Amino acid sequence: MQTHAIKSAYAMWPTYAIRPNVKFLDRQYREYPLMIHDLPDEEKPREKLAAKGPEALSIAELMAVVLVTGTAKEPLLEVSHRLIRDYGEKSILAERDPAKLSAEMDIPIVKACQIVACGELGRRFYDRTESGFKTVRNAADVFDHLQDMRNLPKEHLRGLYLNSHNRILRDEVISIGTVNSNMIHPREVFRAAIECNAAALILAHNHPSGEAVASAEDVAITAQLVEAGKILGITVLDHVIITKDSFVSVNANY
Repeated sequence: MQTHAIKSAYAMWPTYAIRPNVKFLDRQYREYPLMIHDLPDEEKPREKLAAKGPEALSIAELMAVVLVTGTAKEPLLEVSHRLIRDYGEKSILAERDPAKLSAEMDIPIVKACQIVACGELGRRFYDRTESGFKTVRNAADVFDHLQDMRNLPKEHLRGLYLNSHNRILRDEVISIGTVNSNMIHPREVFRAAIECNAAALILAHNHPSGEAVASAEDVAITAQLVEAGKILGITVLDHVIITKDSFVSVNANY
């Protein structure tokens, strides 16, 4: 009788049914993101900096110290590693436009301003001394200077703006994405040259595919910019294509 009563009680409750409109989390096996509080104290960026000095920190860890906190979408360590990986170590600190950085990297404008301010401090205390300017005289020098572009997952177009002695006055990311004639406009390329009173410039972009070959479009864009430079009195010295292990100069193709 007792067993029968229990069975009757169970029968009163409806059977679980999964309705078609019920949604489940589709990332249930997502890897747990590493949080600052998960680290031992000696490995937390700020504590590590205080105990061992800045030399002991990686670029991403230093970026985490600058950013202080993560975003609503990403914890701090994920943000800092993504920025360094996708924008490039040199590129991100060379960026001068916080609105552009914020839009391209999907980070709050406040954090973009922190990064730009950090880069500007570095330039003011180092780059403006004569010894801080690096000289580039050929495509090999460009390849050596832009080592951080070799492993970028997206195509970046960079501009090296030079004085009359071939010293770099400014190193700037012009655009991120596909490099083609519809995306690149001379005004974007020459704006920085005019701002820093450059005598010449060198363009460079990476091929994530690994093919160190200048396409017909690369040659056409370069020729267009050379002609625009003649009007402005700014010489376009070269356009260098960079891959992980090699480079090619578009200059030899037009």
